[in-house]
Parts: sequence; structure tokens; C-alpha cells
Amino acid sequence: MPNYLHGIETIEVLKGPVPVREVKSAVIFLVGTAPVQNTIPSGVSSADWYNQVVNQPILILNREDAVKYFGNLTVGYTIPYALDAIFDHGGATVIVVNVFNPVTHLVSGTPNPSAVTATDIIGTINSTTGVRTGFKLVDELYSRFGFTAKLLLCPLYCETAGVQAEMLQVATNIKAMALIDAQAGLTVQQVLTARGTGGSLNTSSYRAIICYPRVKVYDTQERLDPLSSRIAGLIARTDHEEGYWFSPSNKEILGIVGIERHLTASLNNPLSQTNILNENGVLTVFNSFGTGFRAWGNRSASFPSYTDPKNFISVRRTADIIAESIEFSTMQYLDKPIPVVIDAVLSTVNSFIRTLIGRGALIDGKCIFPKDKNPSTNLANGHLTFSYEIMPPTPAERMTFEQVINTDLLNKLVGA
Repeated sequence: MPNYLHGIETIEVLKGPVPVREVKSAVIFLVGTAPVQNTIPSGVSSADWYNQVVNQPILILNREDAVKYFGNLTVGYTIPYALDAIFDHGGATVIVVNVFNPVTHLVSGTPNPSAVTATDIIGTINSTTGVRTGFKLVDELYSRFGFTAKLLLCPLYCETAGVQAEMLQVATNIKAMALIDAQAGLTVQQVLTARGTGGSLNTSSYRAIICYPRVKVYDTQERLDPLSSRIAGLIARTDHEEGYWFSPSNKEILGIVGIERHLTASLNNPLSQTNILNENGVLTVFNSFGTGFRAWGNRSASFPSYTDPKNFISVRRTADIIAESIEFSTMQYLDKPIPVVIDAVLSTVNSFIRTLIGRGALIDGKCIFPKDKNPSTNLANGHLTFSYEIMPPTPAERMTFEQVINTDLLNKLVGA
């Protein structure tokens, strides 16, 4: 701005809240294997094609692209089956990483996905080049696509301890949920045992959604698929149609014809197997007369170890999405003078919270700049602390009717 002006000028000043840009909620990060040796386009060398589709995050928005990059359903490969399950529930945003390399994953000289190990799925970071593979590529999603994942999916491989641990660590870092399957063939009692000490499902993570049992799918013949892929598609569908603050529970699972093991299911019997599974932090399938196959369970694997509202899947996801939306949207205020920032952040965040309350995503909430958390020493060092409280709606998991047998009502018989 010049120090001297003989004339008239206009300076634009922006006042009032700036809208918060809500992050994408229905984004699935899928890691697995695909028969990419069968998808090489005409005129493209196999080497060039493998550079494009091996350990590269690829955005898939429809079935056509799913088949183009990762092929048709092929026994032994996980990605085509998972994408089929997801898109059975409609549109979704899926970022896919195929770790299978037909050049190196060989059995008796032939490309074979059985050569893929948990280490391939977990991935590495090359200390010299910085190149990432497997789940380590999750850290590149925001810079590549402008958004990150909210659901982590790795069918079959998620049953191994190492991959489970990696998924939960990644989920914690990026504020996501990891869908983990119980092993095929387990009885209900064995699943409950697996939740115990030394068991394969022994976690109390708020970010783990344990899925049981396998589901039956029919194409040319019947097969068993992991439940996790169907739940990922169902959550994405629910986000699009109703909102991320809605639970996926009590919604019909599409594209299946049965479940691996019959489970007793009853609305009013706490001893039914579906209820016992839910009681132990396992999401399952409810199937009774006239209900179809429904996802059944509101709580993550944190339950029953933790009983606060964050153990509800929808509450945990809502809190994550709000936190990330606020973080990204307030980046524009970083490094500006403190008085400007305080006013801008308070007006922006409170406007966002009021919008969410109006949409039903929150019961109530507010953002403040607390004096006790902002001593002058912190402010002098450029450190500001804002505090906001929110309450997402918890799902109506249990309804109780009190029935009263009132003999006074007999008086109506005699006209009293």
C-alpha cells in the first residue's frame, strides 16, 4: 500500500464467518490383490502398466473403472470381490492399492497371489527414494486427491495380527475406521473366545469394526465373501442417503443370499446370538422372518471395555469428520494476527456447528476461546487454544415399553 495518494481508493475487508468445507466421509481405502496381468490395455507394455497399477493409489468411482484397472472376479484375488461388494450398494469413492506384482509374486514361475505376504500389505517406505507401498501409501492420499479415507478395508489379510495392527494404527493417525473380519468357519463361541486374552480379535480400539460372519453371494455359483466389504459399501450408502451421523445398523445388506452360519436373531431376547455378539463389540447380520439380511450392531470393538458415547460407530465417525473439517477449514487463518484469528475462528466454527445442529448431525455444541487455556506466555509465543464441545446423536439402540394392566379401565364396562 503506498504511503501517499492524492485520490480515492477502496480496500476490501472480509467480515463474518467463512463456511467450513466438510470433508468427504464415504471414502474407502482398499488394499489387496488384483489380477492386473489380465487388464493390460492394448498398446501398453506390461512394464508400463504394472508401474501404473502396482502399489499406486487409484481412484475408483464405478464398476467400469474397477474392471478396467483391477479385472473381473478371479479366484485368489481380493480387490475385484471387494469392489463388487461395495458397488452393490451404489456409488462410493474408493482409493485402491494393489500390492500384487505379477513379475515378483510367483509360484512355480507363474503369477500367484498366494505369494503376497502380510509385509507386502503393510508396506514399506524406501529410505533412499521415499517411495511408499501398501498401507504406507495412505499418507499420500490428501496430497494426491485433496481428501483422505474414512474407512479402511483389507479383506482376508485383515485377519492376520500384523495387518490388523497396521490398520488400527493408520486409522488412529487419519481419523478413520478399520473394518476387520473374524476368520471364516468360526462358531459364535469361538468369536467370543477370540475377543478374549490372546485371541485374534482382542482389541478395544474405538476405530475397529469387527465383522462376523461371512456372507453368501451368488454369481455363477455360490461363494463366501468377507462381511467387511459389504459393510463398507453399506456405510458409504448410508452416508450418501442419510448422513454420516446415521448408524449402518438395521439397514439391509445388498447382494447377498445368505450367511455362512445361521444365527438366532430376536428383537426381544437378550440371549439371541446376534444380541450376544453385539454385547461383545461384534457387528453381525440379523435375519429373521420378513427382515432380509440386515447389518446389526452400533458399536465398535471398544465396547464393552469402554461405555462412553464414542463407542458408537456413528458418534466416533461424526466426531472425526467434524474435527477434520474444522482443522482443514481454519488453516486459512494460520499466521494471521492473533486478534483477527480469534474472531474469525470463533465465528466460522460456531456457524459450522449451528449448521450441523440444523441438519440433525449434532444435538448441540459451541466453540469458545477459554482464558484459562490461553495464558499470555502462550499468546506471546503464537499459540492459541480453542475449545469446542459437541454432542452427536446416539443411535436409539434400545427401546423399552412399560405395559400397565390398569383395572380401573374396567369401569368403562359399567359406564362409570
